[in-house]
Amino acid sequence: MLFITSRMPTINTEPQLNTEFEFDLENNASSRSFFCCRRHKKNAHEEIGSKNLLSEIKKSKYRQILIYIHGYANLPENVFQNVEELQTLCNKKKDKEVLVIPVIWPCDNDLGVVKDYWDDQKAADQSAFALARMFQKFMEWRNSPDYNPEDDPCLKRINVLAHSMGNRVLRQTLSNWHKYDLPTGLPLLFRNTFLVAADLLNESLHKGEQGELISHASRNVVVYYASDDLALRASKVSNLKNSEATRRLGHSGPEDMDRTPKNVYAIDCDEVNTSYDPPMGHSYFRSGKKKGEPGVVFNHIFQTLITGRVFPSDEFRKSSIFSMPGSK
Repeated sequence: MLFITSRMPTINTEPQLNTEFEFDLENNASSRSFFCCRRHKKNAHEEIGSKNLLSEIKKSKYRQILIYIHGYANLPENVFQNVEELQTLCNKKKDKEVLVIPVIWPCDNDLGVVKDYWDDQKAADQSAFALARMFQKFMEWRNSPDYNPEDDPCLKRINVLAHSMGNRVLRQTLSNWHKYDLPTGLPLLFRNTFLVAADLLNESLHKGEQGELISHASRNVVVYYASDDLALRASKVSNLKNSEATRRLGHSGPEDMDRTPKNVYAIDCDEVNTSYDPPMGHSYFRSGKKKGEPGVVFNHIFQTLITGRVFPSDEFRKSSIFSMPGSK
């Protein structure tokens, strides 16, 4: 499995590649750099470098890339397990269509949800500097005649799935990329961006807000939310410390759809989330009631990846409500 991380290794061999890359789980400070690696098996990772990773992706038989940005309190092995499940579901739908590549940022290893939450928020913001460099590095590689000549361009479609606090990582990354590298505007880099259980203010995607940049960089932005997501209830309580009493985007969807860009869509998952992820109702975008069998949220994500349309039968539709299969 290929992966990218801003998490520090126990031994940093820069500028040489680290053939025995081991995560420093006690350090939740983001690296100033990002590391492009391959996972061979549990606790066995090798740094391969950005050019090798990008070249390997280009040469792969997969047609699309899905960048997965995980939520808070997820250590690397948790992320790898989730990605393996997600990759298996994609392969069962259509082999060699979607390659899932996780971006691992440094969640904390402390006990206690509240302490983890605040440490992880800081780590998410810090990681945005390294990950903005990642996107800039990709653009330089894609535009290089040495790696992508006119007769052999990279044609992979790029998509993003951000879960929970991973949405904060994505928002801050695009903000930093815009501020430091592309002040005139971001490129349309992502075909689809899926924001699942987003731990952001529900005004974040409104025009003029920092999260608007997500819509600038994406053809489609799909928000999946559920009002009874217990993890986000805890998030809302925690954020009262910073005088943020508003609802989370992953609880209610955008506060006002009329104030969001036209390429933003909202889907209410309230009827399925706790059935798929009891009792928290937070990680409901992979399997359904039975692990290994896709749920309605995953099915919609994959359909959108294939078609490039959020609601193929109704081009003017902006929202929907998901229900359990077989329910009336």
